[in-house]
Parts: sequence; C-alpha cells; structure tokens
Amino acid sequence: MERFTEEYRARFAALSTTNVSDAMDALGIHGATYGIRPMWHTMEKVLGPAVTLKMTAAGQTKGKYHLGVRAIDAAEPGDVIVVDNGGRIDTSCWGGVLATGASVKGISGVVIDGACRDLDDCVELNFPVYARGTVVATARGRVQEEATNVMVQFGGVQVRPGDIVMGDKSGVVVVPAEWVDQVLDKAEQLFRKEEGMVAQIRAGKTMIEVDEAFQYERMLK
Repeated sequence: MERFTEEYRARFAALSTTNVSDAMDALGIHGATYGIRPMWHTMEKVLGPAVTLKMTAAGQTKGKYHLGVRAIDAAEPGDVIVVDNGGRIDTSCWGGVLATGASVKGISGVVIDGACRDLDDCVELNFPVYARGTVVATARGRVQEEATNVMVQFGGVQVRPGDIVMGDKSGVVVVPAEWVDQVLDKAEQLFRKEEGMVAQIRAGKTMIEVDEAFQYERMLK
C-alpha cells in the first residue's frame, strides 16, 4: 500500500472492526486491541493511517516539547493519532487544546492506550477520542512525550507509523500497512457471509439450519 486512497477508506468504512479482526485472525495477523473504547456514545468511527506518540514517565530528564504537538503537526487530514501511554489511567495524555488543534487540521481522531481529559471539549468539537477512560489529572509532572512517529505498543498490538487504525463501538483494530489488501478482501468475504446468514434468519430459517448451511464455526478456516 503506497498510500491510503479514498477507495481504501470507503471499503474499510463499510466494515466493522469485528469483520476486520476476524479477517486478521483468518490470516494469522495480530491486530485486535483490548480495552480501548469511544469515550462518548456519539463519537464517530475513527479510520486512517497511524501517527504515533510514545509517552514515558516524567523525571530528571525533561521533555523538549509539549506532548502531542509534533504528532498533530506531522499528521495529514484523515490520519489517526495513536498514543502509547502504557495503559495508565491515573493521568491524562490528551486534552481539549490538543483536540482543538487536531480537529482544525482534519485529523480523524485519537486512540489512547491510557486516559484523556476535557471530554466535554472533545464532545463539543465532535472530535472522536477512544481511550481506556477519563481523568482530571494533568500530564504535567506525571508523563511526557518520549518520541513521535516511532513503533509503539497499543493495547497489546504493535503499531508503526502508517499502519491503518480503525475504531468503532466494539473497539480498535490495527492493520499492518503491507497487509491492507489481503485483510480487506478477507473481511469483505466474511461480511458478505454474515449478511447472508442474517438474511436467512430473518426469512424464517432456524439457527441450526443456518449454522449447518454456512458452517459458522469454521468461518475463519
């Protein structure tokens, strides 16, 4: 994948994270994260190439930049900022000012392995934030930016700049950039199969009949 085209975006947008997760399982790719959810029920799906932000604990070595500003500067419209804060929920690593800057730039959203704050601001901006939770405590004096656009760990999954991030109400998946075509093809195949199953159930077929017809337990084989 040389670039994330509008065709790619439209194909992913027609799917769910569970379709994509199942496709990666079928292909033997580890990409399903855990524990990161949209922070408000109105928040839209996030989808786009990753711009990564790696956090570390504050200490004697001081950070050179306020966290997140370089990631926002590096991002293109439609990108997703991925924040690795090691799952910490005792301190924020994203807030309203950053959300405003990202929203103005057209960034798709932010996904955080950790906590955010200023959720009211994010909701008012209609800027999607996915995280493990919210907290009022500032990052200042607690955590700081370690690096931008490097390989990170996010919800147990490796994420590199340019990998494709997708989030909906079920959670977040990460598709390695070199596997996008294969994952999309498989996910679309599984989606069509599940749609066929649902259609037959609604038409009056029993679950046993549908299960036997579609070999549901073996869908990923």
